[in-house]
Amino acid sequence: MHAWKDPEVPQVAGSAPTLELFNTATGTQQVTAPADQAAAPASMYVCGITPYDATHMGHAATYVTFDLVQRTWRDAGRSVAYTQNITDVDDPLLERAEATNVDWRELAESQIQLFRDDMEALNVIPPQNYIGAVESIHWLVPVVEQLLEADLAYVVPAGADGVEGDVYFDTMGAQNDAWKLGSVSNYDRETMLRFFAERGGDPQRAGKRDALDPLLWRAAREGEPSWDGGKLGEGRPGWHIECSVIARKTLPAPFTVQGGGSDLIFPHHEFSAAHAAAGDHAELAQTYVHTGMVGLDGEKMSKSLGNLVLVSKLRAAGVEPVAIRAVLLSQHYRTDWFWTDELLAGAQQRVATWRKALESASMQDAQQVIAGIREHMANDLDAPSALKAIDQWATQPASSQGEGATALRDGINALLGLKL
Repeated sequence: MHAWKDPEVPQVAGSAPTLELFNTATGTQQVTAPADQAAAPASMYVCGITPYDATHMGHAATYVTFDLVQRTWRDAGRSVAYTQNITDVDDPLLERAEATNVDWRELAESQIQLFRDDMEALNVIPPQNYIGAVESIHWLVPVVEQLLEADLAYVVPAGADGVEGDVYFDTMGAQNDAWKLGSVSNYDRETMLRFFAERGGDPQRAGKRDALDPLLWRAAREGEPSWDGGKLGEGRPGWHIECSVIARKTLPAPFTVQGGGSDLIFPHHEFSAAHAAAGDHAELAQTYVHTGMVGLDGEKMSKSLGNLVLVSKLRAAGVEPVAIRAVLLSQHYRTDWFWTDELLAGAQQRVATWRKALESASMQDAQQVIAGIREHMANDLDAPSALKAIDQWATQPASSQGEGATALRDGINALLGLKL
């Protein structure tokens, strides 16, 4: 599957410090390029959308965050291998398609294209590998078959619908030196059970060895799409194994950063790591990085609540994408926050102030501001402080005739993705 058009990323003079990021799994901030790996490509997997609705601001905040990771690595001279998936077959997509009387494939493709358009507008560098769940099924089936053969997966008895053949992961039996339950999330069992039930799990399913065991392969049901699963029979993949297999097929083991929203910490990232470790006792990723949740008017922003601020609708209303991106960068990526009209108005004023100030930027201004941005971004992507550094310069009296304007404009674009 194709992603979207590459933006132009200017080259910036000077050198950048090593990026440090907060690792959810360890609870500490750590470097993402140790000295013995400085010359190696950095690698990143970011969980993509389930395409049943347009790009809301929570999506945008996540993908802009990991765009900043990629830009910071590139600025430090590292090449980047980046994979993102699309969960283009899943229960929410099928339910939305049925509710709107639209073929699920048409719904998925329309929303994927809208997402592409939004990402391009927001100046997000695309992944090299953009892979749908459907096109990865031929990779996934042999992995599940191997887990069954090793007794790290099992088939549960038919449920209330009478369908046989659902395959589940043996969570407790799969623990080893590379992964133990809680290695990624550090949650206690009570919290895990709560999140598992809220986030697509089925702790009450009869016949499971453990309530937390996640689905690997869903046997075909009447009226649902299904594919040839070899020894597994007709069906479709579970969510966590999808990402685990795509990541391992396209990136080194372990890759540098696993990224996504904080709602993916458990069960999704926990079990994606578990599936990888179960097969070969290898870690999936070195660093687990998670973005905060974005709300509106004091409530979590979600499709189920219907309180979404959509990138596409803001663009259609004439809002410049650079202003949307400036709002996203004004909030630290790990914090939960609320979108407001005041934040957008402030970002629009900020952009106007920066553009005006660029007319008189000196080369010394450019060098100092770029150095400040680099320092802040290397410190756990402190974009809010980077924007304040630009503000501080932009509100000072003019110092030249603008000989540094191009260099500074290019620097802000390359490091922050803000096209002024």
